[in-house]
Order: sequence, then structure tokens, then C-alpha cells
Amino acid sequence: MIDLTVIWAVIIAVAVAMYVLMDGFDLGIGILFPGFRVGKERDQAMNAIAPVWDGNETWLVLGGGGLLAAFPLAYAIILPALYAPLIAMLLGLVFRGVAFEFRWRDPAHRRYWDAAFCLGSLVATFAQGITLGALLQGITIEGRAYAGSWWEWLSGFSLLTGFALVVAYALLGAAWLIWKTEGQLHDDARRYATWLLPAFLLVVGAVSLATPFLEEQYHQRWFQWPGLLVTAIMPLLFGGIALTAWEGIRRGRDWLPFAAALGLFALTLIGLGISIWPDVIPGRVTIWEAAAPYSSQLFMLVGAAVLVPVILAYTAWAYWVFRGKVGEEGYH
Repeated sequence: MIDLTVIWAVIIAVAVAMYVLMDGFDLGIGILFPGFRVGKERDQAMNAIAPVWDGNETWLVLGGGGLLAAFPLAYAIILPALYAPLIAMLLGLVFRGVAFEFRWRDPAHRRYWDAAFCLGSLVATFAQGITLGALLQGITIEGRAYAGSWWEWLSGFSLLTGFALVVAYALLGAAWLIWKTEGQLHDDARRYATWLLPAFLLVVGAVSLATPFLEEQYHQRWFQWPGLLVTAIMPLLFGGIALTAWEGIRRGRDWLPFAAALGLFALTLIGLGISIWPDVIPGRVTIWEAAAPYSSQLFMLVGAAVLVPVILAYTAWAYWVFRGKVGEEGYH
């Protein structure tokens, strides 16, 4: 019998990874927005993400909906444990979306909508980082239910991961603008990227050093054989890709910083997977313990087999159609 639980775990992991990689640069541009000049430069930054930003969030819906359908026990535990940061994330995304639309339709109050766009992006990103940190540090469970306090998600580590994700998304946003824009905005994005890249390496290093000491499972994965081999290789890969990103920024190879930033994000996601697999709630609940019945997973897989290729197809088409540079007057 095919292990559908593993298949669904992979589908949800891919959906979350796609969301982080694709909506990350949207949120990063929002975080950097106050640093752009009012007027054409901010409009140019908006135009750089306008064709794709809404579709990028499809992956978040797929990941969240898939978690509810395929791993209902995990959903029932995670939601009350992380209710506050998750609600903050959703409100931030809604606030950002409203501001994105209204800044064009209400020019008289555009500065307020610009501030709302930045604030929504910052809140959503910080809340996502806190959610990740709270999951990694562990959730208190008794039987099959959450048994912790309202504030269990708040800790020094979760605040660190929240700040780290803000820096990481800002780097991804700057790299996207380097690739997709020209003129003064392009030059500003290169300048921001020169200090965001070292900052990214610093905060990711801090999170990576702290994580193995949160759970015995993490420590064993990274400091016992064969995980020790990955521990030795990972910094070398990080350093090589970061150097590639730096060379792309300094030498004006516009596509290279974004490609390298995606590589850095991919390494962090791989490291996260190594730490927690096969748990859906790290150190508490495995994917098999949280899984829906086999018949339910099979039924949902039929829908996923249709929807996921469709999502991939229209996403690829949108990025292909809007593949050019964005000038002050739009795409060309």
C-alpha cells in the first residue's frame, strides 16, 4: 500500500516552501517600502509585484487547507497554540492587500495606504517568523489536545525567528527588485542588498546555533552521525551561495542575487526538514499520528492531482508573461 501520509506531508511541505519563496519577496518589498522615494519609485516597486503577488498566496491556502484536511489532529493542536500569531499574520496579509489596491484608487490618501502596506507586510512577516519559532521550541500537549498557556508562543527564540524572517524577506525583496527593475530603484535595491545579505547570514546563523538546543531530537540530528556530515557541509554551501549573491550584487549581474537568495532559502528549508522529520509537531506528534484516514487522504489526493498542476501552470505562465524589466512606466 502506498504511504499517502508521506505523500501529503511532501505536498504540504512543497506548498509552504513555494509560499515562502514566492510571497517572501512581495512581503520583503513591503518591508523596504519606506526606503523608496515617494512617487514613481514606489509605483515602480508596486508594478514589479502587481502581476504575481495575489497568486503567490495560493500556496498558503493550499498549505493551510492541506494541513486541516490531511493532518486534522495537528491542525487542532497548532491552531489554539498559535492562535495569536496566526491571526496577526492573516490580519497583516488582509491589511496589506487592501492597502495595495486602495493606494491606486485613492491617490489623495496614498501616503497612508503606503504606510499600511508596509505595516501589513511587517506584521505578517514577523508573525510568520514567530509561528515558526514557537513550533520549533515545542508545544505543550496532553493526550490529543493543546495544554499550554495563551502566551506559550512568546519567547526569546520565537522573537529571534520573527526578526530573522523580516531580514530574510527584505533580502529576497531587494534581490527581486535588482532583477526586475532599472533606474534609481534598481540602484537603491542593490544598496539595500549589500547590507541585508550580511545581516541575513548573521540572523540565520544565530537561529541555527540556538535550534539544536531546543529539543534533544534536533541535537541528535545535527551532532550525531550521519547528521554530523550535513552539519559540516551546510556552512560551506551557505558560504558559497552567499558569495555568489555578493558577486552578483557587486558586479551588476541582475538575475544572480535573486537566484542565490532562493538557494539560501532552500538550504534553510532543507535544514528545517532535517530537524523535524517525520514530525508534524516537532518532538510531539508524527505525521502518521496526526494523519486523516487512508480513504480521506486518497479522496483528497485526486483533487490535489488536478489542482496542483493547474496552480503550477498558471503561476509559470504569469511569471513568463511578465518576465521583463519594470521601468517607471511599467513593463517593457
